[in-house]
Amino acid sequence: MTAPHFRTADTPTRRFEGLVFLALSVLIWPVLAIGVVGAYGFSVWMYQLLSHGGGL
Repeated sequence: MTAPHFRTADTPTRRFEGLVFLALSVLIWPVLAIGVVGAYGFSVWMYQLLSHGGGL
């Protein structure tokens, strides 16, 4: 016979998992995407500035 399973303090609840999902999907991923696109644009800009000169 097995012992009954009791919920411990470190067992994530469904509500907590939902809040973590919302934090990832609404806050972290958009900020990360904007940062990646911004870093790519900055690297292209710096490459053009350094390789082609900075004449306007």
